[in-house]
Amino acid sequence: MSRFLPLMLLVLGVLALCRVGSSAERIRHYVFVNRDRDHLADQRFLATDAFAGAQVKYTWRELEPRPDAYDFSAIGADLAFLTARGKRLFIQLQDVSFSDAIKNVPPYLLTDEQYSGGAARQYEIEGDDEAHAQPGGWVARRWDPAVQARFYRLLTALGQRFDGRIEGITLPETAVTFGSSGRLYPQGFTPSAYRDAVIATMRALKRSFPSSVAMQYANFMPGEWLPGTDQGYLKSVYEAARELKVGVGGPDLVPGKPGQMQHAYPLIRAASGSIPTAIAVQHGNYEHKNPSTGKRVTVPELLTFAREYLGVDYVFWCEQEPFYGRDVVPLLKGRPLASPGPASASRRAGPGPGGAAGRAGGPLPLP
Repeated sequence: MSRFLPLMLLVLGVLALCRVGSSAERIRHYVFVNRDRDHLADQRFLATDAFAGAQVKYTWRELEPRPDAYDFSAIGADLAFLTARGKRLFIQLQDVSFSDAIKNVPPYLLTDEQYSGGAARQYEIEGDDEAHAQPGGWVARRWDPAVQARFYRLLTALGQRFDGRIEGITLPETAVTFGSSGRLYPQGFTPSAYRDAVIATMRALKRSFPSSVAMQYANFMPGEWLPGTDQGYLKSVYEAARELKVGVGGPDLVPGKPGQMQHAYPLIRAASGSIPTAIAVQHGNYEHKNPSTGKRVTVPELLTFAREYLGVDYVFWCEQEPFYGRDVVPLLKGRPLASPGPASASRRAGPGPGGAAGRAGGPLPLP
């Protein structure tokens, strides 16, 4: 099947250019501004009717600076700004970082002994060489009942204030990197306990947001790598999502990349039409080279893969330049795309936040 992928992507790319109007009706497009809230005033976004709204990242740390003392002023201001301009708000609630210098959990979790540190260090591991693992960020102790209870209280407070007023709320990706041998596992962590915690948090999310879209980014799960070591963890998250009517999706939009093709993509595709589904175009995705063609994918190809193969309801487009201004905005406006410049132009934009786009391996199953 892999020998047909280049032709398939070419055909689908042409279709994307011809059908952008219909895709705008089928897919709800959102710009992902990350934490750059001032970008909500960008006229390219506001003047593009195909953009239904914006996805904004808010951290647990900023929303609950002290126990039960919530500060939702930023969300309220963004919601008011967007609503006044006919746009919708999609929250991304962040409890994880990809920098060892950043902990996105409230300070009290880090100092109160009952929370066992509040957050756990993640690692960057080359191959299976855990002995030389490097720090790779921090994630809330999602599997810890004490930490879970605090997070549920935050969800309840957010739901009381914003359910039905925002388009939706997304919890960050399920992927965590603690290695596979157990030597780097944080206190109390096991892959099965983590799976159970993810599902329990999805249940709490839906309970707090019965009207707005409640969504879990589910891309990879610790303790398995599909298809070789399938423990059913990721599949069980998707099964639970269907039962709970919780939306699913995740980073990244990288057609043909083995890791994604073997994990989240077929599960998102299978969930399409039964629960809300989404895909996030993250920093670096515009530069992705399809392994079957060796060529960088175009924005029309990304859109067509999202619509025709994944069948998603939402696409969250990051603002990485030059791709966002040169390719994404004109495509959604139905205008001809400019000729791409040197690839180095995008590299000069500098690094940005990312998810698990680098995880790959194994044979390539194709649609």
